[in-house]
Amino acid sequence: MLKKVVIVGAGLGGLAVAIALRRQGIDAQIYEKTRKIRHIGAALSLFPNGLNALETIAPGLVVSLKALGSQIHDINVRKSSGELIVHNRVNLIERYNQPMLNIRWSCLRETLASALTPDVIHFNYELVNFQQNDNGVKIYFDNGEAVKADLLIGADGINSTIRQILIGDGSPRYCGSMSWRAVIKYQHCLLRPNGITIMTGTDGKVFTLWDVGSGYIFWGAGALSADVSLSDSASIAKYRVLEKFAGWANPVEDIVKATASKEIIERPICDRHQLTSWSNGRVTLLGDAAHAMMPTLGQGANMAFEDAWELSQFLAHEPTIKAALASYENKRIYRTQVAQARCALQAWIQRTRSYDPNSEIFLPGVIEQAQVSHSEFEDWIYNYTPLEISQI
Repeated sequence: MLKKVVIVGAGLGGLAVAIALRRQGIDAQIYEKTRKIRHIGAALSLFPNGLNALETIAPGLVVSLKALGSQIHDINVRKSSGELIVHNRVNLIERYNQPMLNIRWSCLRETLASALTPDVIHFNYELVNFQQNDNGVKIYFDNGEAVKADLLIGADGINSTIRQILIGDGSPRYCGSMSWRAVIKYQHCLLRPNGITIMTGTDGKVFTLWDVGSGYIFWGAGALSADVSLSDSASIAKYRVLEKFAGWANPVEDIVKATASKEIIERPICDRHQLTSWSNGRVTLLGDAAHAMMPTLGQGANMAFEDAWELSQFLAHEPTIKAALASYENKRIYRTQVAQARCALQAWIQRTRSYDPNSEIFLPGVIEQAQVSHSEFEDWIYNYTPLEISQI
């Protein structure tokens, strides 16, 4: 009988699976390497599939999130000069009964953490190793402590230590682009409430601006780069953004200048190779540790929430851990592989178009042709309905 589960990583997936397991009566404990919850990550999008999973994990939670974030109604695509290329209305509520919800990462994480009692999350515990046998798994931390459990879940992100011990497939794969992002309280006439602005250049550069609620704007900058090195300081990172996007129409330069250097997150865009198995014995993976994908579809966190719900169901109702993890993999691996592949394909199309001198007029020309297949994919991914184990 499954009594105790250790989850390594207090990110979005780790928090969600802890909530789901504890609602099933399973003692789930989270061990996090940082000393406290840090406000990193800037912002993210929640889509109908992720919102449905969260609402099933913790009824009422989505209502709270909607009050904190921004339900997106419109997406405007502009040239780097500011000229409007495409205006799209977002009609996810009509089609799937849930919105596209943009929200600050810190708000989402704090809301998830508040659904757990303080004694569930243990800070300053960095996993260094684990050992398992037929009776359980023992987890060792860098502070010299060790804990025993029936199951270990690696929710420790794209740079997962547990994945490296379990699978040993090396570092994340660099996808050829660098990114910079931040959240700031900001107003501009072009930045409408409940809207997204995407500005695109001809050389692989993209600048996005999202309303994320409560007067906050998320901005994200991306550029193709063979150089994966990070800046030596926050001020240099800010300078890099201003240099790369010099001459772009407002509000690009103004919003970057208005952002404190220390608030800008600089990261390479990476993903992970697809796996055919996430588990070994009493250890399994979840979220980015299992299937990190490029951010082109905004599905990383949403897929982690799906993982969390279904893993909790199988662990609560299958007769053995082995059977539960086999069912979890059978249900999740194909779906996440499709999402990973679609993200990679979308990124490839964007990179290919970036080298076309007519790329800024190419975008609207392909939208109509791509709409049917895109709609079919949206139906497949957004119509996800979390089911009880008896219905799976």
